[in-house]
Amino acid sequence: MKTVVETSLLIAALLAAPAFAAGPDFAGMQVQPYDPPKAAPPLVLPNLDGKAVRLEDLRGKVVMLVFWATW
Repeated sequence: MKTVVETSLLIAALLAAPAFAAGPDFAGMQVQPYDPPKAAPPLVLPNLDGKAVRLEDLRGKVVMLVFWATW
């Protein structure tokens, strides 16, 4: 049974690979990329401990910002 699952995952990964290699579909998402790419503006936000975190201190690291609101 384990071999069937492993084989299925391998086949799924091989079939999905071209989609990931193609890059993001900006037109499909109705998003216009900057050309050329622009740096993010300076940003300082509190972390969960209340300490200020500056975006420039995270240069070279992967950063994911999630903004949400309810109204």
